[in-house]
Amino acid sequence: MTTIAQLASHVGERVTLRGWLYNKRSSGKLHFLEVRDGTGICQCVVFKGDVSPELFAEADRISQETSLEIEGVVKEHGKLKGTYEVQVASLHAIGPVSREYPISPKEHGTDFLMDHRHLWLRSKRQHAVIRVRHTIIKAVRDFFDSHDFTLVDAPIFTPNACEGTSTLFETDYHGDQAFLTQSGQLYMEAAAAAFGSVYCFGPTFRAEKSKTRRHLAEFWMVEPEVAFMDLEGDMRLAENFLTFVVRRVLETRQEELKVLERDITFLERVKAPFARITYHEAIAILQANGHPEAKIGDDFGGDEETVISKGFDGPVIVHRYPSDLKAFYFAQDPTNVGLALNMDVLAPEGYGEIIGGGEREQSLSRLEEAIAEHKLPRDAFEWYLDLRRYGTFPHAGFGMGIERCVAWICGLPHVRETIPFPRMLNRLAP
Repeated sequence: MTTIAQLASHVGERVTLRGWLYNKRSSGKLHFLEVRDGTGICQCVVFKGDVSPELFAEADRISQETSLEIEGVVKEHGKLKGTYEVQVASLHAIGPVSREYPISPKEHGTDFLMDHRHLWLRSKRQHAVIRVRHTIIKAVRDFFDSHDFTLVDAPIFTPNACEGTSTLFETDYHGDQAFLTQSGQLYMEAAAAAFGSVYCFGPTFRAEKSKTRRHLAEFWMVEPEVAFMDLEGDMRLAENFLTFVVRRVLETRQEELKVLERDITFLERVKAPFARITYHEAIAILQANGHPEAKIGDDFGGDEETVISKGFDGPVIVHRYPSDLKAFYFAQDPTNVGLALNMDVLAPEGYGEIIGGGEREQSLSRLEEAIAEHKLPRDAFEWYLDLRRYGTFPHAGFGMGIERCVAWICGLPHVRETIPFPRMLNRLAP
């Protein structure tokens, strides 16, 4: 037994492959079977003179996505150096299909493909996307693990909101009200007081009534938090982290990026340090580039983020937004009251915010005031306030949604392709 990815090590040898028929074409005395096995796709050639009439006929009848076992000799392709094929000696169908495979080479609508997402994952494009996602996730873990961060898992069920009460999925928890987590950040603040540098990595949920190309109801987020780190350190951490992740993909997933026809020019420019501008400077950029109505106090949507990022070769960090636009836990800028010590990393090419974070409020009294101003239930945050009662400390962190990062690095028009089984406003299946 071998895999398609290992064929180069078996040239001239007889091997056994197991996989699925991806595509097929015939030319007189030859059948060309494209077989995939999860590690790649290779051409398996059935020559009429090498096999029995029964096997040659079976190769002609075999249907797309039949699972099969093939034995044959590995050869390098005559015209494509570095490409390997199998000269078939025997073939056995393991699992014949019971009906015509619904996803044919012709064009299909998005709804059709999403309804058949469980099968769409078998396509070359989706295979490439998920492979890149896998590499991004491994790079995330490798970066933090190699920088002495401790992984601390945050709960999925929470008694309180983190990012705002309007986007919570509510559920019953043995008779008590509970919510699916919007973020693990508050718990990472507690963990940072115990371990110093920590991160969590898991699913998060937002009940946003949004149909934009950037939003999912369920997505995966990595959230580092560091004790005694300020906003400046947080921005350095974010740019070094993102540079590491992009470099890893460029080093290991060139073939997948080619399948996706990704122009990697912008990715090659992702190098720390990133350009940095204040929120006020971002407003000025909008006013000078077709948005004269932009004013201090406005939040940025996808269109505004696209305009802001167009003036930069790579990602840009926008920092110090008005406090009214940000969550209750952000620290205030001591030199400019009314501004939060926060930052957003905007990706180029119109992909918008992919990292958001900043310095947390360390004052107990100011945090109590912020909870009251945001009309949040005080009882649910008593444990969080304890972090300021027992050895409060400066700390900072950020969150990065994996799906937005995958969409940007792969050059995808919508986040629905970035996760194996997306959950969106009107989609809970398959």
